[in-house]
Amino acid sequence: MKKNLTRLAVALLAAAMAFPASAQVFEGKRGTDDFKIGIAGYTYRKFSLDEMLKMMQQAGVKYLSVKNFHLPFDSTVEQMAAFKAKCAEYGVDPYIMGPIDMRNEKEADEAFAYVQRFGLTMFIGVPSYELLPYIEKKVKETGIRVAIHTHGPDKPLFSEAKDIVERVKDPGKGIGICLDLGHTVRNGGNNISDLTKYKEWIYDIHLKDVAGTTKETKTVEMGRGVMDYRPILKTLRDIGYKGVISLEYEKDPDDPQPGVLESIGYIHGMADATGK
Repeated sequence: MKKNLTRLAVALLAAAMAFPASAQVFEGKRGTDDFKIGIAGYTYRKFSLDEMLKMMQQAGVKYLSVKNFHLPFDSTVEQMAAFKAKCAEYGVDPYIMGPIDMRNEKEADEAFAYVQRFGLTMFIGVPSYELLPYIEKKVKETGIRVAIHTHGPDKPLFSEAKDIVERVKDPGKGIGICLDLGHTVRNGGNNISDLTKYKEWIYDIHLKDVAGTTKETKTVEMGRGVMDYRPILKTLRDIGYKGVISLEYEKDPDDPQPGVLESIGYIHGMADATGK
């Protein structure tokens, strides 16, 4: 018995010498530092602004994609200033707005005016195909870029990144992509290919995990579904993506926080584990 204990002690000492204490802790940059992690406001669609901001603070998330649930389209400049001040109290940066549906010129005018009043230079939009020339005109007039959201098999409009690229044609027009990674999988697409091929088009990214690869598939907590985020994170690093990656947690709208915390923890862990 004593001999076995001695051997164990020697083995542990050898391991400690091979892996000094400094190897057990992060030194310098973490893998998570490569990414700006946010949350899409749709996640908290059934909660007030204060409730959402408290839950974001609990999750340690700084970046917010603003939905009209929390800031109505007809908000005044004064109301928007109060919204920004409230976000600042919780250390939250409302970095983008949307998605905003636009079916006609009036809705497009209202969307651009809404974003312009708020003071941002980009929003997530879902225009009709016929409206694209007018959207291009509005981008030129206002300097506000539009990231078209990919909805996979759920909507007939812009189901995949390729659809946006083929219709807009020129990445210099200020009309790009908000790539929803989960919807890509549900649509039978390939996120790695899209991120690589259309990297100059990607303005924003929505994170989620899904239980399968069909239209009927539901979203789940990140890490519990079929998506492998290791190659996705590697590709984001490889293409030098500097935008925000925002969790859009669609499950459990009445009680999303447990799933949000699990999902944010998962993406942090994956980012750290795959970092260089």
